[in-house]
Amino acid sequence: MTANGPIHENAPAAVFRDKPELIIDWPEWLLSEGQIARYQSIEKLAIVEIAGRDSVAAAVRSVEERQFTDLLPVYAYTGTESGEWAHIQRAVDRLSRRLPAVGVHPLLVMGSPGFWRAINGGFISELFARYGFYSPCPGCHLYLHAARIPLAVKLGNIPIISGERESHTGMVKINQTAEALDFYLAFARRFDISLLFALRHISSGDEIERILQAPWKRGKEQVGCALSGNYRMTDNTIPILPADIRRFFENFAGPVAEKIIAAYLSGIVPDHHTVARQVLHDVDVS
Repeated sequence: MTANGPIHENAPAAVFRDKPELIIDWPEWLLSEGQIARYQSIEKLAIVEIAGRDSVAAAVRSVEERQFTDLLPVYAYTGTESGEWAHIQRAVDRLSRRLPAVGVHPLLVMGSPGFWRAINGGFISELFARYGFYSPCPGCHLYLHAARIPLAVKLGNIPIISGERESHTGMVKINQTAEALDFYLAFARRFDISLLFALRHISSGDEIERILQAPWKRGKEQVGCALSGNYRMTDNTIPILPADIRRFFENFAGPVAEKIIAAYLSGIVPDHHTVARQVLHDVDVS
């Protein structure tokens, strides 16, 4: 037992299972003050948004392009995962094997159910009424990028590597359109953080496997999302307009996430739901 709660035999897996509020108040067993100091001393360190194969390929490509000497894999949980915890650790192991000359540090697991809910699940009827659509995907990806920003700032405003791509062998996702990726980049810059999309213009899955130098099919051997593809019609078309998503980002999700991250950076865990409610009350959505 620690001051921050029990230590489990497989502690990161237990964090993944229990999904506590964990953005700034790191337990010593997961991220100690000594580790923080060591990470702050590394000149070429980047956070990796660890997930599936694209995140690993993005880390490889970023090392090739920017000569990072050290990588810190960070998994952020959401409200909708399903699948084996082992997939996450295996992704880190794949990264270590692919980059033997790079220091791949122990995996960190973090997230905030309250933050995720504030943007993606707490106001579904209100958001549908205002924007004419509802999908958790754009807000979820904003959350996934934003949630790691306080850690990146704490470690010296280090970059965050993400596996976002505009096209997946011709398939477009509403949370990874050019407009969405530009919004995520601009959001991170507000906090002086560089978000790196090394795979942004790579569409081919074969090219991803070439970068990995190993077979790894899309969507396999990774944690899944219970709501994957929710925005597609039965004929696979997408009725949601880019302008609607832009208004959602600019008028709701962006302001909510910015206020929440600003609170975290001041050392406060905010009342996420109240922040979102206040933004809905204040923001002109016309």
